[in-house]
Amino acid sequence: MIRFGFALFLTGMISGCAGLAPQVCAPGQQAMLSAELLFGRKIGDRVGVSEASFRQFVDAEVTIRFPDGLTVLDASGQYRDRQHGRLIREPSKLMLITTPDEPHSREKLAAVAEAYKRRFSQQSVGLILKPACASF
Repeated sequence: MIRFGFALFLTGMISGCAGLAPQVCAPGQQAMLSAELLFGRKIGDRVGVSEASFRQFVDAEVTIRFPDGLTVLDASGQYRDRQHGRLIREPSKLMLITTPDEPHSREKLAAVAEAYKRRFSQQSVGLILKPACASF
């Protein structure tokens, strides 16, 4: 029941956002989509995604979809393992991408997350999307 209630709340919040006024940016900036992707590097109980493997993934899956640029930061992540209820900590990567807010951009971001999950046997990849004003 709690999950259903939360899903109903979330649906209301998302549909409420659809009616917001268009974003107004400062001169010289344009409305964009800011994406944060959170990649865990453990496979099972060990770090299974090496620095070299992650770079290869970025080259093969991300750069081809977002050739205008991105930023990757080292991070430390944690989450609660749903099966065992224990806290898992792992080295992670935080990727920042700013892109036009178009359906195709969102599809490419989802494709990057799915490719990482497949390639490195991950349960999930965090994806946070926010409207932004940007200039480069």
